[in-house]
This record gives sequence, C-alpha cells and structure tokens, in this order.
Amino acid sequence: MNSYERVMMRLGGEDVDRPPNFDIMMIFAAHTIGQPLSRYYQDFRVLGEANLAVQEAFDLDIVQSISDPYREAADFGAEIVFPEDGLPICTAPLLCEPADLKRLKPPDPRTGRRMSDRLAANERLRDQVGGEVPIMGWVEGALAEAGDLRGVGALMVDLYDRPEWVDDLLEICCEVGIAFARAQIEVGADIIGLGDAIASQVSPRMYRRFALPYEQRIFDAIHEMGGLGRLHICGDITPILDDVVESGADIIDVDWMVDIRLAAQAFGNGPALCGNFDPVAVMLQGTPAQVRQAVTECATLGGPKNISAAGCEIPDGTPHQNLCAQAQALRELPTPGKEQSH
Repeated sequence: MNSYERVMMRLGGEDVDRPPNFDIMMIFAAHTIGQPLSRYYQDFRVLGEANLAVQEAFDLDIVQSISDPYREAADFGAEIVFPEDGLPICTAPLLCEPADLKRLKPPDPRTGRRMSDRLAANERLRDQVGGEVPIMGWVEGALAEAGDLRGVGALMVDLYDRPEWVDDLLEICCEVGIAFARAQIEVGADIIGLGDAIASQVSPRMYRRFALPYEQRIFDAIHEMGGLGRLHICGDITPILDDVVESGADIIDVDWMVDIRLAAQAFGNGPALCGNFDPVAVMLQGTPAQVRQAVTECATLGGPKNISAAGCEIPDGTPHQNLCAQAQALRELPTPGKEQSH
C-alpha cells in the first residue's frame, strides 16, 4: 500500500495498514536540505526538493507546496521582503485606506510571479511522486487573505465599522482563491489546503458571517475539479467545531489546544480529523517515548478517519528521533487492516 492509496482509502472509510502521517513541514524542510528560507519561499525547485527529502526521511504520506501566506498578496501587489533565512515580511498593507479597494486588481495565478511558482512546485512534485504520494497545494482563505491585504488589526475594526466593504473585499479574495485552487489541481495537486488562521480570532457568529461561506465556495470549487480539501485554522477552534464541519473540507486540522474527543465527536463519520499533539511541548521538546504516547493517544481518540499530525507546523530544530518515533508509533498501531493482513 503506497501513501496515495493509504490516504484515499482512509478518507473513504476503508481499512488501512496504518493512519497516514500529514505533518506540515516548511522551515524544518528547508533546513533539512541546508537551504535558506528565502530560497524555499521563492524557488519551486528548492521547495520540491525539501518536501521530497522529508517525505522520504520521516515516512510522511504527503508532499506539499505550502510555504508562507503571502503568495496571493504579493501578486496582488503587496511589497514582501524576504530575509535570507527568516520569515517573509509584508512591509505595509496594500489596502491602507478603504478607498484603495477600488484599485485592487485580482491576479492571474498562472502569470503572478509567486503563485505561478507554487504551480511549478505542484507540477514538479507530480512528476516525481504523482500517484504514489498525495500532493497538496495551498490557498489562503478569503478572510485570511483579507487580513494579509488590509492588515489584521485594521480588518478587525472593519468587521464592525464597514461590514459591507469587507464583503466586497472577501468576494475578490474568494474568487482569487478559487482560481488559484483550480490552477493547482490542473497541474497535479490532489489536495488543496486552505489556511484561515484568522478565523480562530473572531467570534463564532463572525466566523459564520465572514469566513465559512467563502470556505464553502472554495471547497465546492475544489470538489468540482476532482480534488480534496483540507482546512487549517491555527489556534483554538473549540467554539466553531460544529461550524467547520459545514465548510465542506474533507480533512480538518485540529490544533493542540482543542480537546480531541470533542473534535472527534463533532466530526463523527464526516471529515477526517487531522492532529493534534502539541508541536512544541511534544515534538520539539519531548522525548521519543512522549511522542509515541501522544501519537497513539491521538490515533485512539481521533475518530475513524484520524490522520496523524502535530497540531500545527513542525518546529525548526525538532529532533529527528522524535519524527522517527512518530513514524514508528504509527507502524505499530493495531488496525483492522493490519489484523486482516496476518
């Protein structure tokens, strides 16, 4: 059973030899192959090489073109600075004043410099492991992208002061997200991750008003193209567990501060729960024994389609033996598929 088969069967509710491993690796992946972050973010060849390296080294069941939240923002026209080996920085919001929205031009994913680089990464990964390992592209959720363009603080005020203006901005961001998702599937992505981290910082009512409808539209478009959707909202999503199920995502990431029992109960036999042990306290700072225990607990409590992963990105500097311990724990789990194979 290869990784592609394992993931598709797991999502279909079929027995597999072990739960898939979906750890998100970005900074860690770049440094694993000795490359600075500036190259990982801006050169699809480096991104592809890094993902293939960690997939093989740590028995991951996914390769991914996730990198940073500024792909779309840069092609909208935002000025993004790339330190040699640091996180990218947006020097100033593109929408400094509400009137700036009238001049906002949606970019074409195929010609935008940074979005087209992600397309090239997906295509390169398809050529290397297509059909053997699922390939995951990435888009920003409409609300997250609005925060990138406007600035999170200003946008939070806008939600109260000018909600209709926010609607207009979200419409533009959603259409770009749909176009970007479709383009990535066309070149080889099997799964599209949707990052909407800001959604954990608003009330459930505002999530349902300003985030959920646009997540639903993007996931509908992904499904129309034959792809699968993965929703990633960093932080505590306990108040919106029932709501995220309505997003249409096939896989929903659950961060470590969410009670996995509550999440599994909310998800039922619907979307796969991905997560959710602590990436810092367990993976970065814990021992291999602690990692194995956490992985086993999540697999036991995470529902019938649980996919193994830390609650968020694997931190830079994570001991390799801890990642190997995760892979080992998954191989040793008793599963119906494994029992039937004896």
